[in-house]
Amino acid sequence: MLNFRKNFGNYFCVKSFHYTFALEFLNEIMKDQILIKATDMFLTLGFKSVTMDDIATEMGISKKTIYQHYKTKDDLVEATTMHLFETISCGIDAICATEQDPIEELFTIKDFVMTNLKDENTSPIYQLQKYYPKIHKSLYSRQFEKMGDCVIKNLEKGITQGYFREEINQELVARFYFSGMTSIKDAELFNPIEYPSKLVQKTYLEYHLRGICTEKGIQKLEELLKTNN
Repeated sequence: MLNFRKNFGNYFCVKSFHYTFALEFLNEIMKDQILIKATDMFLTLGFKSVTMDDIATEMGISKKTIYQHYKTKDDLVEATTMHLFETISCGIDAICATEQDPIEELFTIKDFVMTNLKDENTSPIYQLQKYYPKIHKSLYSRQFEKMGDCVIKNLEKGITQGYFREEINQELVARFYFSGMTSIKDAELFNPIEYPSKLVQKTYLEYHLRGICTEKGIQKLEELLKTNN
């Protein structure tokens, strides 16, 4: 009788463990699905424009379900921006690991970032800065650290391979590049209707490269400009 009770108790402990594990697993799946859908909607319509009700309706779930995973909209906005940052950072690292020449590398990174940010509609960025300044500031700091490191490595490789001029001030050029990439997202300066994001990004990259390239680098740049539309 004692063995029966012991085995019976063990059976329910195992069943309880499997149930708890399955429940936690399903909760994580739901949390990820909310994050992915929210990211897509925020980038398409804007961080301020999209409400928790909009996300719940789009997913066919209750708003209460969203709040079980993200206590406030601010929490969800922060989670989506960090998710995007990590996704793009990992993608950039993977591109740099392919060992393309430094000019090709910058064009590939540009295309990758624009694809992940839906051609980088300026409205979501503007709304993030205006309505969620603390989150924007945190993201800005992370971007500066990541981009600064990435650009310095790109410059070093370009100088070594003869594509970029040896005398350039790498630290200063890296800051110029980051500052410029930040400024071209200003919708008041670059109205997306008059200046499409894709055109602005390509023109800025060309502007950056023409200022630092050697003759060899300019030749490579001209080749890429003919194929990169």
